[in-house]
Amino acid sequence: MKKTLMVAALTGVFATAAHAQSSVTLYGLIDAGITYTNNQHGHSAWQATSGTVNGSRWGLRGSEDLGGGLKAIFTLENGFSIMNGTSKQSSRMFGRQAFVGLASDQYGAVTLGRQYDSVVDYLAPLSNTGTQYGGTIAAHPFDNDNLNNSVRFNNTVKYSSVNYAGFKFGGTYSFSNSTEFANNRAYSFGASYNWGGLNVAAGYLQLNNDMSNPANTISGSGAQTGEWTFLAGRQRTFGGGVNYTFGPATAGFVYTQTNLSDTVGGGISAAQSGTSSGLGFNANSARFQNFEGNIRYALTPALSLAGAYTYTRTNFGGGVNPNYNTVALQSDYALSKRTDVYLQGDWQHVSSNSANIGPFLNGLSGASATQDQVAVTVGMRHRF
Repeated sequence: MKKTLMVAALTGVFATAAHAQSSVTLYGLIDAGITYTNNQHGHSAWQATSGTVNGSRWGLRGSEDLGGGLKAIFTLENGFSIMNGTSKQSSRMFGRQAFVGLASDQYGAVTLGRQYDSVVDYLAPLSNTGTQYGGTIAAHPFDNDNLNNSVRFNNTVKYSSVNYAGFKFGGTYSFSNSTEFANNRAYSFGASYNWGGLNVAAGYLQLNNDMSNPANTISGSGAQTGEWTFLAGRQRTFGGGVNYTFGPATAGFVYTQTNLSDTVGGGISAAQSGTSSGLGFNANSARFQNFEGNIRYALTPALSLAGAYTYTRTNFGGGVNPNYNTVALQSDYALSKRTDVYLQGDWQHVSSNSANIGPFLNGLSGASATQDQVAVTVGMRHRF
């Protein structure tokens, strides 16, 4: 009897120790709404939408304590449409994130898999589109700077530092997984600093493709396979931003620039342009510059207001230089810590538009046939 009790006690101790050293968490977010758009290909539209602000997702996150301040970590995250149950990110099972690695309390983390770039990690949280206060539909035109994660990168090795008195930094390298080493690869780096109410950040992202073999970007085994915003030989995106929090308010400014080269025969993907065949460029290079001002204010612990204005200056070559004015406004009410309802309005106007390129709010199914597009969404989010 004593031996039985001793075995039972030891089993309980070991089970408790094992539980304390490792953990796996199931988590997710569901964003569902009804969106009215005044003009999609010349017609108004009412749509049941998923992920208007934040993409619906579920995931598994885990860690195992290896001792000495070192632990093994992993994340597997699926993106889906709540309206039809299908997977997003080109129908991938874990299309949002899928990585495993080691994290040290002293030296930072190294992870391998499908991951976000450093512009998303460090700069996007200072932008309206990179937060819960604007999200998907508030992205800069065509999500040209990837602040809304239109492209996640395969075959990626990432380093993320620990927090050094408010300063953090990191970088990524995404392999082409091809004998053509530089065809469909990417790399990035970024940093942020937080002191009191001040938060500043900067990031850089570069993508390389061989335009003599563009099919490798679309269907090969490389860094951005199946998800591309621009078909170009080289994309360089960089930017910086600042946020300052004072009392219940946070105000910020973000600047980004995307330069494209070797664009002959390339252009903007159909998914990003809202047209059936995408938009083409008219010269060997193209450029986007985004100037965003944003603000959010907590009226009460449950009710918040947020807004942003972005001026985007472009050059598509051949004298085609449309300029975009984008406004996003949101009110949000928290019913609990995990559930909230929101009302969001978005407007985009295109000027200096010699090629008659219509505005296209990110996440909708069609570009406008006029110079303006307005979308209003009533929705709810639930986190678990």
